[in-house]
Amino acid sequence: MPSDPFYITTAISYPNGRPHIGHAYEAIAADAIARFQRMQGREVRFQTGTDEHGLKMVQTARERGVEVADLAREMSDQFQAMCDALNVSYDNFQRTTDPAHHRASVAIWEAMKASGDLYLDRYEGWYSVRDEAYYEEKELTEGEGGAKLSPQGTPVEWTVEESWFFKLSKYEKPLLELYANQPDFIRPESRRNEVVRFVEGGLRDLSMSRTSFDWGVKVPGSPDHVMYVWVDALTNYLTGLGYPDATPDMAKFWPASLHLIGKDIVRFHAVYWPAFLMSAGIALPKQVFGHGFLLARDGAKMSKSAGNVVDPMALAERYGVDAFRYFLLREVSFGSDGTWSEEAIVARCNAELANSFGNLAQRVLSMVASNLGGKIPVLQGLSLADRREAANDHDRRHATLGTGFLCDSLRAAHEYREAFASLDWQRAFNAWLKVVFQANSYVDETSPWKLKATDPDLMASVLAHLMIVLHDLAIMLRPIAPTACDRLLDAIGIPEAERDFGSIDDMEWYDRLLSSGQFIAKPTPIFPRLELPAEDPA
Repeated sequence: MPSDPFYITTAISYPNGRPHIGHAYEAIAADAIARFQRMQGREVRFQTGTDEHGLKMVQTARERGVEVADLAREMSDQFQAMCDALNVSYDNFQRTTDPAHHRASVAIWEAMKASGDLYLDRYEGWYSVRDEAYYEEKELTEGEGGAKLSPQGTPVEWTVEESWFFKLSKYEKPLLELYANQPDFIRPESRRNEVVRFVEGGLRDLSMSRTSFDWGVKVPGSPDHVMYVWVDALTNYLTGLGYPDATPDMAKFWPASLHLIGKDIVRFHAVYWPAFLMSAGIALPKQVFGHGFLLARDGAKMSKSAGNVVDPMALAERYGVDAFRYFLLREVSFGSDGTWSEEAIVARCNAELANSFGNLAQRVLSMVASNLGGKIPVLQGLSLADRREAANDHDRRHATLGTGFLCDSLRAAHEYREAFASLDWQRAFNAWLKVVFQANSYVDETSPWKLKATDPDLMASVLAHLMIVLHDLAIMLRPIAPTACDRLLDAIGIPEAERDFGSIDDMEWYDRLLSSGQFIAKPTPIFPRLELPAEDPA
């Protein structure tokens, strides 16, 4: 398994409103990746946080009649509470109002200036307050009443002010060379193609400061200017590692392994950010992945203005955190847009978690508890070497005792790990579910409860095979549904130190379990069936 350190980040959330299901989707996806990599044996650093500067925050605070710093603190606390409620295992929650972040932002600004890439001039152009982004005339569309809109459909306004500029045009060729030499720098491929076309269309120098408000990081030497919010925001990935100091974390985890972001901010991460880093003499991240949106049932993008924003904590409380996590990652092909509904949550989780995997766990552990008095069943007819050889060579010599089924599950675990590592989650889920369905069929075909009187040794061996596969399935699902899978592994008696992917290849854990004196108690359901809430008669 890989042993090199792994650094994953989410986009830091803009807290001018409460967190919604889209924020939850990205946080849960990043968490699943972080947990998967830890279970691969890697040392992982996982960072998320909040992006608290910019004009939108100023306007929202003014509308609410509160100080902008108080709004930032209140909303940031809500985003951190969301991560905690959804079992997101971040190592650092980075706020851009932290003094350490101010220091890091100033340091990268000064490094870019030292490279000769910053100059003072006058900015005239279209600016979207909602996107905190500048747009060229050719990118705009016409909205209702002739209003000009950004590519994201947000209003833009003509802005004229003195500004510091970054020589983005200087980096057009280096960026195109980056995309050509590292085709996986931007994923999925559709996002990469969009970025390449944008840069090939020519890059203009980028306005890097504002003078019309003062909520942000002040430009060093120009106290009337605050840094463009994206300079400040993107630098958070370095702040969390101790930049500009040469800290052990900087040495170990930078460059970042993966920036996980929404598709609407790919340009900032795949064009502006690498250009800033090139200018500052800092190594580039290894990959930027732009995932799709979770859309409402009618396919509309969720937004506060449309009134279709959903509270993720309410859904997690109603259906359970693990079921909610499973649904979000299972329902949508990662990288694409997808729709969701409460009916879809109930249907998907009942079919695959409650009726299939949960039912399998309940049946197997109940049979061990009732037919063997809770004693761990003795495995016959298969060694670790046999299982590996059969899995690799598609050997079926031991199929009479169900070992062909065990070898299928080992192959599926390998496919799952390969697919998950490449973020092809639908293939990973399909590999996992195939074994779940096979295991349930194996129970039906062998009817181990009938073997108790006629062939108790064969019954024990069948149950041993099922225990092993149940362990493997729980390990595979653990990055997505950690609490439920840990409850199942607790019931089996697997120590915390052995709950990684290496244990699937190492069947020696089963011998240790046999010698531990572990007993299987009567189980309780790990994935109860879900029900839609009753309609309000009013």
